[in-house]
Amino acid sequence: MTEVDQHVCRLFNRANRRRMPARLFAAVSRLGDGVFWYAIILTLPLIHGAAAARVSLQMVAVGLISLFLYRWLKHTTSRPRPCQAEVGILQSVAPLDEFSFPSGHTMHAVGFSIILIAYYPMWSIIVIPFTLLVALSRLVLGLHYPSDVIAGALIGSLTAAASLYAFSGGMIS
Repeated sequence: MTEVDQHVCRLFNRANRRRMPARLFAAVSRLGDGVFWYAIILTLPLIHGAAAARVSLQMVAVGLISLFLYRWLKHTTSRPRPCQAEVGILQSVAPLDEFSFPSGHTMHAVGFSIILIAYYPMWSIIVIPFTLLVALSRLVLGLHYPSDVIAGALIGSLTAAASLYAFSGGMIS
C-alpha cells in the first residue's frame, strides 16, 4: 500500500506546482479548516428555523467526537506527512498539526456533510462538491496520502452514521 500511496500522492501533488490549482486548493483547505462548516452551523437556524438548531448541535457533536478520534489516531500512528517524508512533494500551505494519518479535514467534511444532507438534502449541491475538493486538496497540497484521506472519509462516515442512529433514538426510518 505504501508504494501506491506514494505514487498517487506524487501524481496529485503535481497540480500544486501550477499557480491556479495551488491557489484554489489552498483556499479550499483554508475554508476546510473550519470556516465553511462553522458558518453553516451558525446560520442553519437562521435559514431553516429553530428546529435546525438541533442539526447544528448534532454537527457540533460529530465534530467533537471526530476531533477526539482524530487526535488519538494522529498521536498513536505518528505517520509523517508526505511533504516531510517524500522527496519531491511540494508543500505550499502549513499543516495544522504534525502527523498525517488520518485526514482530519476529510473526516470533518464527510461527517458534517452526511449530517447536513440527512436533514436538508438541498444542501448536497453545495457540500458534496466542497467535500470532494477538501479531500483532493489534502493530496494536491502534499499534506496527506490517499490512505489518510480514505481513512478520514470512513471515520467521518461512521461517526455521522452513529450520530444519526443515536439522535433518532436508535430508530432508523
